[in-house]
Amino acid sequence: MSTVIDAAQLVFQPYVLLVILCSAAFGMFVGAIPGLTATMATALLVPVTFFMDPVPAIATIVTATAMAIFAGDIPGTMLRMPGTPASAAYVQDAYALTKQGRPEAALGASLVFSSIGGIFGTLVLITASPVLAEIALKFSSFEYFWLVVLGLSCAVFISPGSPARGLVALFIGLFAATIGLENPAGAPRYTMGSVELMGGVQFIPAMIGLFAVSEVIRTFIKRGEEVRPPATPGKGIFRQQAKNLVTYPVQALRGSAMGTAIGALPGAGADIAAWISFAISKKFSKTPEKFGTGHVEGLVEAGASNNAAMSGAWIPALVFGIPGDSITAIVIGVLYIKGINPGPMVFITQPQMIYAVFIVFLLANLIMLPLGWLAIKGARQVLSIPQKVLMPVILMFCMVGSFAINNSAFGIGIMLVFGVIGFLMEENDIPIAPAILGLVLGPMLEQNFVTSMIKSDGSFIAFFERPIAAGLGLFTIAVWMIPLLLLLMHRRPPAGVSEP
Repeated sequence: MSTVIDAAQLVFQPYVLLVILCSAAFGMFVGAIPGLTATMATALLVPVTFFMDPVPAIATIVTATAMAIFAGDIPGTMLRMPGTPASAAYVQDAYALTKQGRPEAALGASLVFSSIGGIFGTLVLITASPVLAEIALKFSSFEYFWLVVLGLSCAVFISPGSPARGLVALFIGLFAATIGLENPAGAPRYTMGSVELMGGVQFIPAMIGLFAVSEVIRTFIKRGEEVRPPATPGKGIFRQQAKNLVTYPVQALRGSAMGTAIGALPGAGADIAAWISFAISKKFSKTPEKFGTGHVEGLVEAGASNNAAMSGAWIPALVFGIPGDSITAIVIGVLYIKGINPGPMVFITQPQMIYAVFIVFLLANLIMLPLGWLAIKGARQVLSIPQKVLMPVILMFCMVGSFAINNSAFGIGIMLVFGVIGFLMEENDIPIAPAILGLVLGPMLEQNFVTSMIKSDGSFIAFFERPIAAGLGLFTIAVWMIPLLLLLMHRRPPAGVSEP
């Protein structure tokens, strides 16, 4: 108990609380701009942490990250331009609610259930870190291969329209992921002689192009058809979410648990967690036909999964010093600089620092509620701006976000190319979201497949020899086969009835 008191004394100081508040505002601002992700917010804050003590330094990163992940839902909901790849999983439903004049319903669900998921993940982080980290360490390339395949499969089945169109979109993203040198041979692949393409297609400019620039192009072409959503002011944001919590308690708990578990796997992160949780929500929903039309159920589960995964990613980072995602990779570097060596011994040598991190996690997810409420109230004003003013401003932010990835104009070129591709895809009723997931997970799929084949000397049986890999593999194959079997059963004529 004395350790917890010491940790609380380290956190509840005016300076540390002010740092948390300022970091929250910064994270909210960065996350709300398409292209400026939670990882970028973390990277921008690293130089600032050099001049801080360990607790405020960690508090800065934890708070900004939590805010940025939620804030990525704001442009996705208001403008159909997701701030993060995780937001792309449910952007269709969120934007549909905005077109119905109810953006607060989507953003309120994202806010409240992100906070619930983050708190759930933190409680798991506090109570079960060693156990979950030990399970995470048992994942090899075989398990990661099946996890990625499962995530890609979910993208196809949750996409609006037919699974065939979702599969086409997925292949577009996977093809884009093969461009560059990131392959086993290290040889240029589909680069067309371009030096810049040797580094591959960066998914942030591509995502901005597919979602944001395609919308700008559509608005320009159909500028005489501008339709503003009905101006129905949102009231009782938290009261609405209280009803959602009563209606969807299982979805909130399932999303939080799934996000924490996937976040604890090194390299998985919030992106895969959101997609898988949204797919599970649709699969077990009593009204799956409502998904994509402005249904809040998927937002509840995937929103909880988002921030729970962020907390879960700290489990291997703190217990074994293994980054769970790109953000915790940066955090580990900051911890070493501050004289805190992540690993099992840190729980013995510096327990007060670990509990201080836990308290900061809880504070960050609680402060998200009032700041998020203010952001939601301010976000509605975006809808009152005429499109002829709004779209050039959006395009400017898109160019800034694409350029900032590598400080290169080539990112802007990728953004524009994928903007045209995204426009053509939607004009032909091909969903965009699966293409994004294919682009994000494609390199991870190839890397783990090739690594596994090298380990097994080319034997496919090895993908089912390990217990966890076998379980994931059989479950993934079941996800593929069950819809096909049901389709065949529906097409088979009843007994005693001959086909014409």
